[in-house]
Amino acid sequence: MTLRRLLPDSIAGWTMLVLVAGLILAQFVGFLFYTGHRMETLTALGGRQAADRVAGVVHLAEETPRQNRREVLRSLDMPGLRIVWTQVPRLRRQGEDSLSRMVAATLSERLDDRRLLVSVLEGPPPPPQPLDQAWTQERHHRPWHGVSAPGLIRISVQLSDGSWLNFVAPIDLDQGAIRPRFAGPFLLVVLVVAGFSLWAVSRATRPLARFAAAAERLGVDVAAPPLPESGPREVRRAAHAFNEMQTRLRRYIDDRTQMLAAISHDLRTPITRLRLRAEFVDDDEQRTKMLADLAEMEAMIAATLAFARDDAATEAREPIDLAALCQGLAEDFAMDYDGPETLAAEARPLGLKRALTNLMDNARKYGGDARIVLTAGKAEAVVEIIDSGPGIPPEELDRVFAPFHRVERSRSRETGGVGLGLSVARNILRAHGGDITLSNRPEGGLKATMVLPLAG
Repeated sequence: MTLRRLLPDSIAGWTMLVLVAGLILAQFVGFLFYTGHRMETLTALGGRQAADRVAGVVHLAEETPRQNRREVLRSLDMPGLRIVWTQVPRLRRQGEDSLSRMVAATLSERLDDRRLLVSVLEGPPPPPQPLDQAWTQERHHRPWHGVSAPGLIRISVQLSDGSWLNFVAPIDLDQGAIRPRFAGPFLLVVLVVAGFSLWAVSRATRPLARFAAAAERLGVDVAAPPLPESGPREVRRAAHAFNEMQTRLRRYIDDRTQMLAAISHDLRTPITRLRLRAEFVDDDEQRTKMLADLAEMEAMIAATLAFARDDAATEAREPIDLAALCQGLAEDFAMDYDGPETLAAEARPLGLKRALTNLMDNARKYGGDARIVLTAGKAEAVVEIIDSGPGIPPEELDRVFAPFHRVERSRSRETGGVGLGLSVARNILRAHGGDITLSNRPEGGLKATMVLPLAG
């Protein structure tokens, strides 16, 4: 779970991670190949150099008279090439490793297949020390990154007079592969590629961010400006399809609104005629019932038309004092208010007032005592309207937001209108980018929670 939280959760982040990880892995694998071949090459080169030096000393010793040979060899003895002239070889056996065999073959070519022995000590070249210790010491060190670096070569060569020249020479290897002049360019390449990748990935994923923002705007405002149809061909096609979808949705909503407006207009004429005829009914009780039914029909038509037209969605946003609005409505509905004295917000004032009025009217009708609580966060405000009524069944908590759905099944105006109040309130809040939810309180009563973004 901790590793998952550390991993990126965006396309740009994952693309960057894959690119940089792939680059580092490729560089590391290349580095392993480089160091392996480099060590083999330098080791072979060091062995050949040691063989050339030993061959030169052997030729010089052969040409030097025996009585002067020791002085000449002493002058050639130095930390880089230790020389001892003896009657028996200091080495007892030929080394079996590839470097020993290679040096022995090179010396045989240069010294006419003279008898010789070669052995390699594993380890870095030792500091200057007495020659006998160099012959007797068998030093080993832990291989670095799995590569064993030969560091000291010992050679015994028989001269023509039967004596032996014994050599100890460090194999001159270059510095380690990891050096500032290697790590610097490596880090520079990684940083340059990572920076270029970040720019390219950000540019490639920018249209996705625009699509997400456009989809969010479309969810709250179907008349939002269309997406710019620019960029690569695939992006232009997707933007064009999105704009076409938005146009069709807006056309569908406009057609539905016009249809409902026409129906409302056409129905009002026969309703008016029925009201006139009802006035001539002699039975007072029947006349009253008929007029009440006609008034209810007119109210349902007006509410339906207002819901379909959604005037609140076309209202312009402007700065408002949300706390003052809540306090004023609390006084109108005789409710207690708990919250700050002022709270600046950007909203559609008439639509927001209508949503709050619908919620508070429901709380007063069905909940008895009610109060309104306003709390403010950094980016949003939360308005809670809490009543002390019986609440509603849990399965109805979300259904009541459906148009014309009411928990109270009778269609009597005295018991609760036409069932559009909560639908209208939720539509208004969602047009602001917020939402409304209902929940039953454990101690009894219903709580309507309204979340409103403070900025448009």
